[in-house]
Amino acid sequence: MIIKNVDLETVIGVTTGSIPETGQPEIAFAGRSNVGKSSLINALMNRKNFARVSETPGKTRTLNFYHINGEFYLVDLPGYGYAKVHSDFKSDWGPMIEGYFRNSRDLRAIFLLVDIRRDPNGDDLMMFEWMKESGFDPVIIATKADKVKRQEKMKRLRALENVFHVKVIPFSFLDKSGREEIYEVIDTLISQPDG
Repeated sequence: MIIKNVDLETVIGVTTGSIPETGQPEIAFAGRSNVGKSSLINALMNRKNFARVSETPGKTRTLNFYHINGEFYLVDLPGYGYAKVHSDFKSDWGPMIEGYFRNSRDLRAIFLLVDIRRDPNGDDLMMFEWMKESGFDPVIIATKADKVKRQEKMKRLRALENVFHVKVIPFSFLDKSGREEIYEVIDTLISQPDG
């Protein structure tokens, strides 16, 4: 996949905007706060800081629709779990994300990001089940793969695959390992006919 053009086309907040009907395939990225969603999206788009990256959990508070090559969308979802944001705002994220999962006609797949160094927590497992109940087969990406040694990485991947019962793609922002595999999954998804 060659990324030629990227445009942050639509930003949907809890109180602003409605889910657009893009008419093109959408791939969404979900995960707990600070798992590396924005970093992964930047790496996929070949941009350094297009998606906002922060050490502070909860930086992404909106649904951000990135239009890629005029052909499809990458959608950055707000992180769940720990975040230093007002509790009322945080409680609105669930309905906003659920509404997107259930109502988007163009959403082809959801990538669930988990930190390779940590066991999935209750929020991760709940999100995984929520995705499946919404009719999706989540693609699991283990981020921060550069933070563990090779032997530990293989052990952690097996542990994650035992939890989710699907193949897990390891990804490193530093050396971009895993990016080509993710591109292949996206290529397959966007080439499928609607529905």
